[in-house]
Amino acid sequence: MVTIGMNYKVLPGKEETFEAAFRKVIHAMRDMTGHTQSKMFRDIDDAQSYVILSEWSDKAAFDAFIGSDAFRSVATWGKEQILAGRPSHTYYDH
Repeated sequence: MVTIGMNYKVLPGKEETFEAAFRKVIHAMRDMTGHTQSKMFRDIDDAQSYVILSEWSDKAAFDAFIGSDAFRSVATWGKEQILAGRPSHTYYDH
């Protein structure tokens, strides 16, 4: 089991759009091989900062997800219209 912490900073005023997009992505991820669950959290001191904690059977399953065309499409959209900077990912093995 591995948990991935995906840290995002969104542009001011784009919070609702980012959250709505995450809801769609999480719905699509329900049937992905190796995905257990994902939850989004918002920083109480910085309304534009989020972390998504995503649990996977192993790192290879997560890597397959972020290497997919669907993920690339969403990532490109986010980079161009939603995010204030480059996201960072942290891996937690357990």
